[in-house]
Amino acid sequence: MLFNDVIGQSALKKGLPELMSENRLAHALLFLGKEGSGALPLAIAFAQYVMCQKVNLPKTSTETTSSLFESSLFGSETPSSAKEESATLPLEEACNTCPSCLKMADMVHPDVHFSYPIVPKKSGQAIICTDYITEWREFIKSYPYGNVYDWLQFINAENKQGNISVHECNDIIRKLNLKSFEGGYKILIMWLPEYLKEAGNKLLKLIEEPPEKTLFILVAESDENILPTILSRCQIIKVPKLDDADIEKALVERNKKDSDIARRIASVSQGNYREALQMSQHADEDWQSLLREWLNAILKTGPMAQAKWVDEIAKLGREKQKQFLRYYLHLLQLALKIKAIPEMAANYPSKDLDFAQRLNKIAGFSQIQAIADELDNAVYYIERNANAKMLFMALTIKIYYIIQNNIVLLND
Repeated sequence: MLFNDVIGQSALKKGLPELMSENRLAHALLFLGKEGSGALPLAIAFAQYVMCQKVNLPKTSTETTSSLFESSLFGSETPSSAKEESATLPLEEACNTCPSCLKMADMVHPDVHFSYPIVPKKSGQAIICTDYITEWREFIKSYPYGNVYDWLQFINAENKQGNISVHECNDIIRKLNLKSFEGGYKILIMWLPEYLKEAGNKLLKLIEEPPEKTLFILVAESDENILPTILSRCQIIKVPKLDDADIEKALVERNKKDSDIARRIASVSQGNYREALQMSQHADEDWQSLLREWLNAILKTGPMAQAKWVDEIAKLGREKQKQFLRYYLHLLQLALKIKAIPEMAANYPSKDLDFAQRLNKIAGFSQIQAIADELDNAVYYIERNANAKMLFMALTIKIYYIIQNNIVLLND
């Protein structure tokens, strides 16, 4: 995987090569980024950059080959300015053609190891991540922006909780203490060290005093759930959420989406490309009609209509329910923006803008914020398999009480 394959993150794509060229590369890095930011693809691309033979060429072969360039058989000499330039200007991308890059492209480089949450294939079985390496390679190639739920579903974990076990930690210690197969770096990429739990203490000594040219790259979504003893030993590289423009561009160029649809999805996805991909699969869903029906049931038609609507949305499935709630959140955010800065209205699609203006008639700042908080909580509970009927009925009642004193009907 190349930096060019990673969506956005231009500052990090420039800064990471500089870490290596300026000899500031720590032996343990923590790529910290929320779901959908591209922290894992960025870490893999950086690992390929580190392993690339052409990237390492100026450092490893300048002295040994200097005589060939300084004085050839014909007495020609490379100008000193050219030599200085080649030594100081780092390549900004792996070559993708050398043997190391070709192995990295297939994720079969013998000196690059991966750890990730897994579940036993049989009850009580002691397993390590290598047991799932075929599935892992396929998953990364197919879903580089996937989350842990996607991964566990991919390996048919059902409702089992993934973790990185003590057996995996022992295997990591064994592999990284072996001599490098190709004489260069040895790299461990650990996805979601939050799943290490107490087993991670076995890695402390190795992380603090690793063998020569050994690099740990941890990729996490939350530093709060990482063992403090591991966190303190890492150089943290924060991976920000993606810009809407980068998500829009990726949806158009990589997924062949219409630019208007891509722009709408990007504005709702909250910097999460995985979420944007999920939404793009249902881009033709009429969330606005569903929302209008819900709000009119809450504010006008009463309990029977509310119960009917709850039954309908409960049938949609978890992903669609989350997308619907995030669309409502997007409209609430838009309502606040145009209320605070009316000039911003020109930047948004007229359909969304009209609905957001109607929402501003229903509720003031504090009410909109209260509804947004309830929607955020609902998304959280949906992700944790809450009962959809109970959740949406409770949400319906809460929204009614939040806005009952400021009611406007949302007609077509």
